[in-house]
Amino acid sequence: MKVVILCGGKGTRLREETEYRPKPMVPIGDRPILWHIMKIYAAQGFKDFVLCLGYKGEMIKDYFRNYLWMTSDVTLQLGRKPGVRFHNHHEEEDWSVTLVDTGQETLTAGRVNRIRDHVAGDSEFFLTYGDGVGNVDIKSELEFHRQHGKKMTLTAVRPPGRFGELNINDDGGVTEFNEKPQVTQGRINGGFFVVSTKIFDDLKDSDNVLLEQQPMRKLASEGELKAFRHDGFWQPMDTFQEFTLLNKMWAEGKAPWKTW
Repeated sequence: MKVVILCGGKGTRLREETEYRPKPMVPIGDRPILWHIMKIYAAQGFKDFVLCLGYKGEMIKDYFRNYLWMTSDVTLQLGRKPGVRFHNHHEEEDWSVTLVDTGQETLTAGRVNRIRDHVAGDSEFFLTYGDGVGNVDIKSELEFHRQHGKKMTLTAVRPPGRFGELNINDDGGVTEFNEKPQVTQGRINGGFFVVSTKIFDDLKDSDNVLLEQQPMRKLASEGELKAFRHDGFWQPMDTFQEFTLLNKMWAEGKAPWKTW
């Protein structure tokens, strides 16, 4: 089953990093966030990826083209009979990565529509963004999607809080202090989708259309959109503050999305 990842946006809210590289290549630790997202799926058995490229997509192509070089110790034989010997193996050797140029300015619905040939023959595919991580139970979401039989399932998450939260008793004593907890009320789209290939009927002439607007609103109005509730960890990388937070969690060995 294919995992389609949207990698073409410009990430303007994280311009400190994305001025020089595409947002999915912004690192957490020593690997791009795109790698972390792919590892989330691969850890649950889904290793066939289709990447929708756009802004600075050549950098993503270069990363995977040189993946063995970047992850291995290498011996080079110089001279008139050059040779290369790689000394390491890596856990990603059974991954399949299809890199598709979906246009520089194409919006999300158009990017999905442009990879339809790469999921042909399948009845469904996974879809996610290249800028958010979580410990989502992908297999359970797929099972939920197949049970209800609608065109799309989204992961409904509780957004991280922007500020700290205090529990205060009647005399002003602080009984609990949580630094930026997840919000306890309300849910938003967490970006981990399961999608029926029937959706392509709704995506014709969609290069200038956001998937999250007219197409998904139409699905909702027709009863074709379902929500899979996720109460675990979820965190996007939309700002430099969130970039710093994710890197701090990784460096401290406290990354809940690391399920591999």
